[in-house]
Amino acid sequence: MIRPWLWLPARVSHALSGLGIEAAAWFNLESRISQNIEWQPLNWKGLQFKNPLGTAGGLDKNAEHVEAWQKLGAGFIEIGTVTPLPQKGNPGTVIDRNLKQLAVWNKLGFPSKGSDYVLNQIQKLTHKTPLFVNIGKNRNTSIENAGDDYVFLTEKFRKVADALVVNISSPNTPGLRNLAQVTNLEGWLGRVIQTAGSTPVLLKLSPDMEPQDFKETVLLSVREGISGFILTNTTLSRTPDLSFPIEGGVSGLPLKQKSLLALDQVQSILGSQRSSLLIISCGGVMTADDVFDRLKKGADLVQTYSALIFNGPGFLKDVARIWKMLNPRKLD
Repeated sequence: MIRPWLWLPARVSHALSGLGIEAAAWFNLESRISQNIEWQPLNWKGLQFKNPLGTAGGLDKNAEHVEAWQKLGAGFIEIGTVTPLPQKGNPGTVIDRNLKQLAVWNKLGFPSKGSDYVLNQIQKLTHKTPLFVNIGKNRNTSIENAGDDYVFLTEKFRKVADALVVNISSPNTPGLRNLAQVTNLEGWLGRVIQTAGSTPVLLKLSPDMEPQDFKETVLLSVREGISGFILTNTTLSRTPDLSFPIEGGVSGLPLKQKSLLALDQVQSILGSQRSSLLIISCGGVMTADDVFDRLKKGADLVQTYSALIFNGPGFLKDVARIWKMLNPRKLD
């Protein structure tokens, strides 16, 4: 398959990605996509997922391509990270990739057009695919006051989001990961969940947490009434073959084992409580087999990001096609 976007520098491809997504949706809408998006459907808290494979946060930060992703076959769509006020991303080079290692590096730092803009974008949609809104604090908001940003965003989006994703795991906003510590999280997570009302709240966790910290955060979140977890965000770890800067997060194939470990860990920690919670596996999902493996290992839903960069938006359709080839009797 020819993938001309990979001939371009990563920063150029990133800048043009929105145009590429819209073009792919337009060219494929009437041919194959609309007939092939339903496989292994899921009903959770009244939400209908036509298939369990969705797009991860970061692909559509400002809800500008939701309908395109829907046409391309996403079972659900996560937009954001959205911040209360508009803010620019980090300066300098903020994105790169390694084709040999199938790795993506970024230190974008929550670039956002702000909550007012994103809310207006969502209100214009006629989407039917479940829409998750990923929320995060502004860069200049202190850790002590971070909860106020999350509560503000929860109140703003709870009526238009099918679920809210609390992002405390990006490595690209200074101090953000400290919010995952129990002593910081217990002060405001309950406020977010209470404010959300009937809208489910999911917590997106880091793959770099120590096992005991991970366990304590999961258990606290459950006590506070969390509806589920996304496992995981990008990693600060580096393999010897990667020459990315030490700052910023890595996704793609090098994240695979950490993401799988987190999936196993959370199910072990939850035990009998697991059945009522939504578990979404994200990180290192590069092939159709990876998607199916995450589902077999207990994930309810799966998200992909880097596979869409290396394979193109047709990856969603390809996974659906392969699943149907492998499960012809389930279509009867």
